[in-house]
Amino acid sequence: MQAGEPKFRRRKAERPREIAAAALEVFAEKGFAAARLEDVAARARVSKGALYLYFETKEDIFRAVVEQAVAPDIARIAALMAAHPGPFPDLLHAIVERLVQVVGGAHVGGVAKMVIAEARNFPELARVWHDQLVSVALGALSTAIAAAQARGEVRAGDPRAYALQVISPMLVGVIWRETFVPVGAAPFDLPALARQHVATLLDGLSLEAA
Repeated sequence: MQAGEPKFRRRKAERPREIAAAALEVFAEKGFAAARLEDVAARARVSKGALYLYFETKEDIFRAVVEQAVAPDIARIAALMAAHPGPFPDLLHAIVERLVQVVGGAHVGGVAKMVIAEARNFPELARVWHDQLVSVALGALSTAIAAAQARGEVRAGDPRAYALQVISPMLVGVIWRETFVPVGAAPFDLPALARQHVATLLDGLSLEAA
């Protein structure tokens, strides 16, 4: 944004991001099918007509939510993995901590649950979530694990399967929070769960433990 640019122009340029941020909250609270464009517009404090200036459909808004509210965090985590030369335990602790911060956020966790629940009726949601988030994180982690195997830090095995093992407990913790805690189940401490999981997993992956 250039210095001296009129304030009304700056506000207009920021509106798609503001709408996406509002939609993140609405989707997390209501789900995709039940969310109305009127709800998103009201949360973003714009008219429904103004919303249509930027997005034609709810699917377009969902893509913006992924691209603007979640994908940048996943891209930063992937860049961290790509730049880290080792040792692998340090990397694993760092990336799991950051993953918990991203997927453990109240709204992102709610949208993740929404994608799982509504993917059959709205397959485009799952496609966007997979292509822009899941495949990026899983691919970067698989590459990092393969590199650690080449350095002799991690035992032989399918790096992609190991990557799924790393990520899965955090996702289950988020789904537990979004599904069962509201009906009375005791919550899990997601950061503590992640730390315990990494410690246990490293014992299994380490060549020294073989």
